Amino acid sequence: MTSSIGILQSHIAGRWIGQHAGQALHSAVTGDAIGATHAEALDFGEALAYARGTGLRTVLAHDFQQRAAILRALAKYLFERKESLYAISTLTGATRNDSWIDIDGGIGTLFAYASLGGNELPSGHVVHEGPVVPLGKQGTFAGTHILVPRRGVAVHINAFNFPVWGLLEKFAPTFVAGMPCIAKPATATSFLTERLVRMIDASGLLPAGALQLVIGGTGDLLDRLEGTDVVTFTGSAETAAKLRANPNLLRSGIPFNAEADSLNCAILAPDVRAGDPEFDLFVKELAREMTTKAGQKCTAIRRAIVPRAQLDAVLDALRARLAKTTVGDPALESVRMGPLASAAQKRDVLARIAELAAGNEVVAGEHGGRVESGIEAGLESGGQSGSQSGSQSGSQSGSQSGIPSSAAWAPIGERTEQGAFVAPTLIVCRDPHGHAAVHDVEAFGPVSTVMPYDDIDEAVALAARGRGSLVGTLVTHDPAIAARVVPEVASLHGRLLVLDRESAAESTGHGSPLPQLKHGGPGRAGGGEELGGIRAIKHYLQRAAVQGSPTMLAAVTREYVRGAAVRESEVHPFRRHFEDLQVGDSLLTHRRTVTEADIVAFGGLSGDFFYMHFDEIAARQSAFGRRIAHGYFVLSAAAGLFVSPAEGPVLANYGLDALRFVKPVGIGDTIRARLTCKRKTDRAKRDANGVGQGVVAWDVEVTNQDGELVASYDILTLVAKHAPAETGAA
Repeated sequence: MTSSIGILQSHIAGRWIGQHAGQALHSAVTGDAIGATHAEALDFGEALAYARGTGLRTVLAHDFQQRAAILRALAKYLFERKESLYAISTLTGATRNDSWIDIDGGIGTLFAYASLGGNELPSGHVVHEGPVVPLGKQGTFAGTHILVPRRGVAVHINAFNFPVWGLLEKFAPTFVAGMPCIAKPATATSFLTERLVRMIDASGLLPAGALQLVIGGTGDLLDRLEGTDVVTFTGSAETAAKLRANPNLLRSGIPFNAEADSLNCAILAPDVRAGDPEFDLFVKELAREMTTKAGQKCTAIRRAIVPRAQLDAVLDALRARLAKTTVGDPALESVRMGPLASAAQKRDVLARIAELAAGNEVVAGEHGGRVESGIEAGLESGGQSGSQSGSQSGSQSGSQSGIPSSAAWAPIGERTEQGAFVAPTLIVCRDPHGHAAVHDVEAFGPVSTVMPYDDIDEAVALAARGRGSLVGTLVTHDPAIAARVVPEVASLHGRLLVLDRESAAESTGHGSPLPQLKHGGPGRAGGGEELGGIRAIKHYLQRAAVQGSPTMLAAVTREYVRGAAVRESEVHPFRRHFEDLQVGDSLLTHRRTVTEADIVAFGGLSGDFFYMHFDEIAARQSAFGRRIAHGYFVLSAAAGLFVSPAEGPVLANYGLDALRFVKPVGIGDTIRARLTCKRKTDRAKRDANGVGQGVVAWDVEVTNQDGELVASYDILTLVAKHAPAETGAA
């Protein structure tokens, strides 16, 4: 029995809109009607006014750290309720494994960006990129760079293939960066995105106006945007080009980030032979990319480039593996591949298969007259091509009927004959230089083309024929081949996977974008970037150069800048609790003269008997002209100068940043240190006793008797707050 999802609603200006049925939505599995979009037109002027007013105010009422904490809470909330998303995900054609990539992958991305924001961003609304650059000879004028919230609205237009992950992977960095967003999913699978947003709204965790949802077309939304806004798009290259050319986006200089489907490739290196572990890995990876999400991934392998001597072996192995793929109703446990997302998508894929098959050989899947008749039937029913579209019209159109399955195979499950099923289709192009279509046409489904090469230069050239891809894979066990190929193909790929027997057990695979790594690619792939760790958050921040005195730069960045005014007092900075410390609190220590005994003792303790520390003759002949102290002795001696040894609020030292040994320290030199509170980050954490903690970065300058800098670094410490009983805090 097919589930009903009713009339979908948009979430605009804090309320759910939609009472009357608009465009019908259908199950990808059976073709049955399961619901509809709403017919009501949306007021995008109201949506933007709400985002710029309520949304900006409430989102920016929280700093980077607080927004990261909210994101973590939301991720936990969704994770505990994810099964309600799985329950309707099968209607999109997704198997349980497909849904795991979409649903758990999306929630995992929230967790990832909560951690990135919490670990790498400061309290407040200013990220100091640095470094501070002196702009004058006296040290009174300098410059640096900061990142701040854009104080605009992010518009996210998503594709149909990942209705959960697509929204969350864009929302997560946007929210941490401090931008409210308006999300528009592709229509065909928007019912799953709507269910997700209803869950988010019910959580009550997000500030009002942080996330709005558009079901249906975007109307005049893009025409109303301003220079502080951002547009991101995932979908077909054709639709990306149309949106990018919007006159208002061009006129207003509005950033437009596109991630478009591309003709990604996988290269089997010439060192690999049938029977090698890498051979089996290549076949497994290609088959998996063809069948996961029924091949509806912008990262799927569309072109498999193999040595001519291995071509037949690869084809035989792929046919055998694909023959074991059970296609049918994804609700059935035995099914490994479901249907495409819609009838329109099926028509488009069949048409593309026909283009790719012309002059080539289809060695697995529907082919010959059956493909042609299926296309003709689909076109006669009024369908249109859609590819991976996030366009305003959506990707669900035309009748669900009139596309007969091939007589050569049939998907399993009840009432699947009208579903959007396409068999895994493998094409071989024996003359890849003579067939442009295999490098230009993408069938956005379970389709891949295998093509041979004679030497590695030809393989690289064939990879380049894709004119820009999101990801490429090289399967090899020869490091020399990896070192040769990767730098050449990197210019046309956003991400590259080198796969061999050593990495296979932990490899996340060709088609898996990860929060930590860039997702996007040049040329046909859209020329944009998403994810990439902290880079994704910075995409939604505005970079500005700031010039002024060190004191003014310190005030703006909320970080101590060398040369700025400091505050010295009789209370040692290590004796101050987190709340009491201020950026600029500083201690100038007493002095210590380095002796030969210090060097000998440190060498005995550490086991470091490097000649520069112990060989008088060799040291005298060196560039330093004398024996010098161990660099790490200088660090240890400096710590002895500035550490307050008694029990206090400083709980732990967990690292050094930016360590540099600037000048050597020799026997008889006298050193001292200046310790200054550089940066405070309140992560709102408490220990088992309820005592809060924060992170403090301390700037350390170690100088010699001439006032010259000999060592420079930051120390990171965990510092306790006052106990609740002392402050009366709850």
